[in-house]
Amino acid sequence: MAEGDLQRAVGENLRRIRLELGLSQEAFAEVLGFHRTYMGGLERGERNLSLRSVERLAHSVGVNPLSLLTTQARHGTTGM
Repeated sequence: MAEGDLQRAVGENLRRIRLELGLSQEAFAEVLGFHRTYMGGLERGERNLSLRSVERLAHSVGVNPLSLLTTQARHGTTGM
């Protein structure tokens, strides 16, 4: 696992959840209590979240916190 992979995994998972909910970045950020530009940084894997923030985000969208930290299996790969 390379440096930054976990941040990118969180970002990809947040983006996937947002799209599943049919929300724009702006609407999703509002639901989560973040600024739109911060939300964009999270989705791009540019922001480093504390574990407390991961837990709060997961609770806000109704998922297990571990599901935000785990990469989605694709093209013959497995999650972390």
